[in-house]
Amino acid sequence: MLKELCFPFDGDLIMQSKRKLLRLLKENESGVKLRVAVLGGSTTSDIIKVLELFLRDRGIIPEFYESEYAQYWSDAVFGTPELDEFKPELVFIHTTSRNIEEKPTVGEDETAVSGKLEREFSRYEKMWNALSEKFGCVIIQNNFEMPSERLLGNREVGVPYGRIDFITRLNVKLYDYAQKHNNFYIHDINYLSADYGLERWHELRHWHLYKYALSVSAIPQFAYSLSNIICSVMGKNKKVLALDLDNTLWGGVIGDDGQSGIEIGSETSEGQSYLRLQKYIKAHKEIGVLLTVCSKNDPENALEGLNHPDGVLKPNDFALIKANWNEKSLNLEETAQELNLLPESFVFADDNPAECEIVKAQVPEIAVLNFSDPEECIRYIDKCGYFEVTNLSADDAKRSEMYAANAQRAAAEKKFASYDEFLASLEMTAVIGDFDPVHIPRITQLTNKSNQFNCTTKRYTGAEMETVAKSTDYIRLCGRLTDKFGDNGIVSVVIGEKRNAELHIDLWLMSCRVLKRGMEYAMINRLVEEAKKAGISEIYGYYYPTKKNAMVKELYGDFGFAKISEDDGGNTVWKLETAGYSPKKIFIDIKENENG
Repeated sequence: MLKELCFPFDGDLIMQSKRKLLRLLKENESGVKLRVAVLGGSTTSDIIKVLELFLRDRGIIPEFYESEYAQYWSDAVFGTPELDEFKPELVFIHTTSRNIEEKPTVGEDETAVSGKLEREFSRYEKMWNALSEKFGCVIIQNNFEMPSERLLGNREVGVPYGRIDFITRLNVKLYDYAQKHNNFYIHDINYLSADYGLERWHELRHWHLYKYALSVSAIPQFAYSLSNIICSVMGKNKKVLALDLDNTLWGGVIGDDGQSGIEIGSETSEGQSYLRLQKYIKAHKEIGVLLTVCSKNDPENALEGLNHPDGVLKPNDFALIKANWNEKSLNLEETAQELNLLPESFVFADDNPAECEIVKAQVPEIAVLNFSDPEECIRYIDKCGYFEVTNLSADDAKRSEMYAANAQRAAAEKKFASYDEFLASLEMTAVIGDFDPVHIPRITQLTNKSNQFNCTTKRYTGAEMETVAKSTDYIRLCGRLTDKFGDNGIVSVVIGEKRNAELHIDLWLMSCRVLKRGMEYAMINRLVEEAKKAGISEIYGYYYPTKKNAMVKELYGDFGFAKISEDDGGNTVWKLETAGYSPKKIFIDIKENENG
C-alpha cells in the first residue's frame, strides 16, 4: 500500500501528485481486473483518476468507460455501441442534487409534489433496470446531498414543497429500491457532504468553471468512499482488527497502574471515552470482523486489563491474544499464520507512533491506524472504510465463533497420536449439494474473498452467480462443514461447465480455515459422482498461478488428475477420467442439501 493513499490521507497532496502515484502503482501491475462504467451527470474525469489510485492500491486494476458530460441517462437507457462493447462489470452513476429534474415549487400541494417525486424516481428506476437487464452488473448509485441554500429556512422540512423535504423523500425511495435488489448499492454522498461541510462541498466556483458537482478538494474523500464499496463487493475489504491494549483500549499502563488504576468505565470522562471505544469495537464482531490483541505486555497483565469489571471487551471476544515482549510486527505475522489469513487482511490500531512505523516498515501489507486518543481511534476506524459492508451473511456474523472453535480444534489435535485419529475425533459432517437461493450471496462473497485455496481466482458478481445457478450448463457444488466444535459455514465452492461429455472446472476454492480436514476430498468425491450422473467421462481442471495460491499448485495431481499441459507462465491443465476414479478416504459424514 502506498503511504500517500493510506487513511488518513492528504487529499490535496493526492490531487497534486496523482500522475506520479499512478506511475508507482503501475510498476506492480498485479490484481483483479474490473471493467467500470462511470455515467456522470457532471464532470467525472478527476474522480475517475483518483478512484483508479485507490482501487489499484487495494489490488483492483480498473478499466474505465466514461460517458459524455450529462449523458448518463441516455447511455444507460438507450445504450451506445462503445458501452455495449465494453460490457461493464460495474456501473457507477454519478448524479447529485443538481441532476434532479422534477423539483417542487413553493405552495404546491401534496398531490402535485408526490407526482413529481414519483416521476423523478421512475426516471432513475428505468435507468437501473435497463442496466441490470442488459449487463447483469453491479450498480452503485449516489444518493442526493442537501442543497447549499435554504429558501424557506427551517421550513424546508415538514412541508411537501420544501426542497430538503423532497430530497429526503427521494432518498428514501432509493433506499427502498436498494433493499429489494441485489447488486445495487448506495454511495452515501448525503453523509459525505455533511461530514465534509456543505459550504465547502458546494464550491460554486468549481461548478461554474468545470461543472464539478463537488469541490475539487473533496474529490479524494469522495473517490475513497466509492472505492471502499467496490473493494467490499470484490472481497478486498479487511477481516481482522488487531489492537494494542495500554492507552488504546484503556487509559494507562496495566503493568504499572494495576487493574484498579487504569481508566475504563463511567466514573471519569477519560474512562467514558475508552468505554465508548470498547463498545464500538465490540460491535464489529456483529459484522464479522475478527478481533485480536497485539500488545507488549505480560500475558497475565493483559488478561487482568481485559477482565476489568467495567470493561466491555473480554478475553473471549478476541480470536487470538498476543501479549508478550516480541516485536509487534512479528506477533502480527504469527497471528496471520495461526488464523490462516494473509497480512493484507489486517488493520492494526495503536497509539504509539514508533510502533506503528515499525509495523508499516516490516509488514507493509497491513493497514495501520495511529491515533492520539480514543475518540480519534473511533473516527479513524469508522472513516477508513476497511470494513465496509455490502453483504452481511449469517456466516459473517458467526465468524468470530468459527475462529474460536478453530483454536479449540488446534488444541485438541495435540492430544492424538496420529492425524487420522484427530480427524475421526472431530465428528465432521458436510452438507454438499447444488447452490440454493438463500446462500447465493455467501457463495458469491466467498469467490471474491478466497485467494490462497483458489485454483483460478475467478470472480463473480451476484448477477453472474445467479445466472450460473439457474443454468443447466453447469455442475455446481457448495459445501458446508460442521463438527463437534461448531459450524464452519459454507467453506467450499466448485463450478464446472459441461461441454458434451467433458466438464471444465471454472472455479475450485475452499476457505483456509478448514485446511487439512479432508473437505477438498469430500468435494472431489461428490463432483465425480455428479459428473458420472450427467454422462461426463472427462473432467478438466485448471490452475492459474498468482502470488497467493501456490498451495493449490498440485491440487489436481493430488486428486489423481494427469497434467496434460503447462505454459511458460506456470498455467497448467489437468485431466481426470471419471471411470477410473477411486473415491478419496475421508473422515466426514456426507449429507445433501435440499437442492442436492
